Parts: sequence; C-alpha cells; structure tokens
Amino acid sequence: MHILRMTTRATIALGLAAGAASADTWRYATEEAAETDVQNVFANKFKEEVEANSDHTIEVYPFGALGESEALLEQAQAGILQFVDQSPGFTGSLIPEAQVFFVPYLLPQDNEALVEFFRNSVAINEMFPELYAEQGLELLTMFPEGEVCMTTQEPVRTPEDLNEVKFRVMTNPLLVESYQAFGATPTPLPWGEVYGALQTGIIQGQENPGFFLESTKMYEVTDVITCIGHNNFTTAVMANKDFYDGLSEEDQQVVDNAIAAAFDYIVEYQAGLQEESLQNIQEAKPDMQVNVLSEEERQPFMETAGQVEDAFIDMTGESGQRILDQMKQDLEAAQSATSG
Repeated sequence: MHILRMTTRATIALGLAAGAASADTWRYATEEAAETDVQNVFANKFKEEVEANSDHTIEVYPFGALGESEALLEQAQAGILQFVDQSPGFTGSLIPEAQVFFVPYLLPQDNEALVEFFRNSVAINEMFPELYAEQGLELLTMFPEGEVCMTTQEPVRTPEDLNEVKFRVMTNPLLVESYQAFGATPTPLPWGEVYGALQTGIIQGQENPGFFLESTKMYEVTDVITCIGHNNFTTAVMANKDFYDGLSEEDQQVVDNAIAAAFDYIVEYQAGLQEESLQNIQEAKPDMQVNVLSEEERQPFMETAGQVEDAFIDMTGESGQRILDQMKQDLEAAQSATSG
C-alpha cells in the first residue's frame, strides 16, 4: 500500500511537470492535510482572492497528495508547483538562518505583538527574501500558526521530566539542539511516521499547535499535553522565483494582494483557535491531561534559550547574527507598538 501511494504521487508529480494543467492554472501545496488546518485555510483564502480578481485558477494540494515536505519544496524549486507552504524548520538545510524561529522564547506570547512582528518585521520582509531567492524561491510572507505544545506519555513540569524521552523533531539541527537543552532525546522523523512511532513506543513525545494535535488525533496515542510557551509554529509561503518574476506586473499585484488578504484572514481565523482545539481534545478524550505551565514553572526551560541561541550563531555565522539582531529589534518595535 505504501509503495502504491508513493507511485501514485510520483505519477501525479510527473503529470504536473509535463504541463497537465493549463498556463492559467497555478498549483499550491501545503504541509497540512485537513481542510480546517491553518495552512489550508490560508491557501483557500488565497485561491478565493486570486480567482475573484484574475482569470487564473488555483489548485490546492493538501499534505500527502504530492508527498511530504522535502518533496514539496523540491517541486516548488523545480517549478512543478507555483506556490508552497512550509515551515522554516524544513528549509533549515537550504537556508540555515531560517532556523532562528526555533530559538525558544524568542517570539512573543502576546498575540497582538506576534502579529505586529510578522506583519512589519524587517528581517522577514527584507532580509529573508534575499536568502530564499538564492534557492529559487520568492518569499511571499511568513505567518504564525499557533503556540506549540508538547504531547508526551507522562506529565512534564521540569526539564528533568524529559530525561530519556525520545522526542520527535523535524529534521532541523537547531530544533535538535533545543530539545537536547530541554533534556529530551530528540529523534528526527518524517511526519508520516509520527503517529505509528508514538503508538508503538518508538518515540514518546512530539510538538505541534493545538489545532494540529486535534486534526491529526495525536491525543489518541499520547496522554499529556504540556504548553510551556516556548514557540509559535511559523510558516513561510513561497512561490517559484522564475514563475513569480515572469508574471506581469498586474498578476504580481494580484498575488501580493491575495497574500495580504489571506494573512489578515488567517489572523482572524486563529483567534481563540488554540483554546478551542485543546477543549475539543479534552472532550474527545476526557482523561487527557492538558497542563499550561506557570511563569515560575517555565523558568528552567527559558534558561536554555541562551545556549540554543549560541548554537544558532555557531551554525550560521555573521549572517545568522545579523538576522537574529534584526529580529530582536523588530520584536522590540512590535512590543512597543502594541503595549499602549
């Protein structure tokens, strides 16, 4: 069955590469599967805006239709896909500086400041596009998807509680560093293997935003959700650069306007989504523990941020330092703009 699925995906990709769709059809792939997942809501709003304001059609391919994250990125670079959503975690090998989003406690927990940062950050809007362009990608926007929480078999109150816990992480060196600092044994795994690995005990933990824990039913194979406020899942929306550069000014404006409209829409869509998702999980599994650590309980986790930040600089050098410094300035500006 696995071979059949992969063969089907390969056939679809080859068909797309051969130009199975017309030039007026643009293809957009996400790394989430459910229609209500944040990336798909964003993609469908983008589709709605483009189709309402041009003669182009958008085909949205949810996660799994054309492969997993690495395959989707390769297809976007090759021009098989015109648009793709992907966490900077999966682009870390191509763009090491993008790993900065995995420095724990860097992003603000206040939602208003968080949105202000993503909307107006110089690092995101001016510095990162140059790095993505070097990889044949046009960075259109980045947006937050929700606070990341851990799911484990046993309660987590301190870093010591993660000792010897095999914790699934994306194939991202800085995320590995972060969970080592937390005390866990980070275990990189493709997303498609995570549910089964939790079910069989190969791993004992993983992290994701609440809506994703709900839609993927991760709560079925874990017993505790712990929110320590360490991160917010970030997504980058990219276009194939040759495709984007080849558009008319009018079509580029259609794309840019649709991205802006989808950004505003997804911010509104996420209001209260985390709390609602965690509540739905508890209703589906009443014995599920959901623990939100206090500021005092979070302190030992927060103290690891410095060593992860140092590891980021070691990995990325002067370029990473410039990105991190600019992000800190942008975060300070966002917090100042929203504190009144």
